Amino acid sequence: MRLSTIVDRLDDRLDTDAYAGVDPSTNGLQVGPGEADVETVAFAVDGVVETFERAAELGADLLVVHHGVVWAGLDRVTGLEYDRVRALIDNDVALYASHLPLDGHPALGNAAGIASRLEMEGVGPFGHEGGVSIGQRGTLPEPLTHDGLRDELVGALPVDAEDVQVLDHGPDRIEDVAVVTGAGADFFREAIDAGVDAFVTGEGKQKLYHEAQEAGVGVFLVGHYATETVGVRTLQSLVDEWGPETTFIQAPTGL
Repeated sequence: MRLSTIVDRLDDRLDTDAYAGVDPSTNGLQVGPGEADVETVAFAVDGVVETFERAAELGADLLVVHHGVVWAGLDRVTGLEYDRVRALIDNDVALYASHLPLDGHPALGNAAGIASRLEMEGVGPFGHEGGVSIGQRGTLPEPLTHDGLRDELVGALPVDAEDVQVLDHGPDRIEDVAVVTGAGADFFREAIDAGVDAFVTGEGKQKLYHEAQEAGVGVFLVGHYATETVGVRTLQSLVDEWGPETTFIQAPTGL
C-alpha cells in the first residue's frame, strides 16, 4: 500500500485539519519520504528512539504514534530531536502522529474507546478547546462505587489496580462520568460544571485534590500511558483492514 494513501486516509478519518489551530502537535506525516510502499505498519503511544528502533527491528515501514517528534514547529534538529530523527531516517521508518485528533475522535479516540469499554450510554463530546473536543462524557450502564469503577478501569486498560490513584470525593453511587485521557486535569472545572460524579484522566496536578474535594467529584488517575494506548490500538485495527501487516509496540512508562 502506498504511504500517501495511508496518510490521506488517516487524516480524513481523524479529521486532522480541524485541530490545526488548536493542537501544539504537528499532526499527520511528520517524518518520511514523499512516497513509498508500506507493507508493515507499527503502532505505539510515544515516538521515541526506543519505539523507532523496535519498529525497525519488526520490519515496519511506518510507525503511527500518539506523541510525535514535532511540537509547535521544529526550529532545530539537535540533541534529543537529532537522535530521534536520525533513528527514523537511518532505519528508513516513516512517522505519522495524531495527538488531539486521536484524543477527541468520537469513534476512534482514546476517550471514546474508554467510554466504549465501560459500556457508557448517551456518550457525547466533553473537554472543549478552541472549537473542538478532546474527551467524552456519558452514563455508566449501572451505578458503581469508587472501588467498582476502579476495577472496571483496571479491566479495560493495561494498568494494575495499585497504580490507579482514586480521589474518592464523589458520591457513593457513580453514574455520570467524564473522560479526558493523558494530562487532562485542566478540564476538571468543566467536569464540575457538567455535574458529573466522576472524572477519569491519566495524570493529575496538586490542585486537583482540593478542587475534587470541594466540588464533591471523584477522580480516577489511571496513568497517562495506559489511557492513551486505546486510540492507537483502534487505529491499528482500522489499518489492519486496509491490507498492511500491523503490530503494536508496548513501551509502558509507568506514568
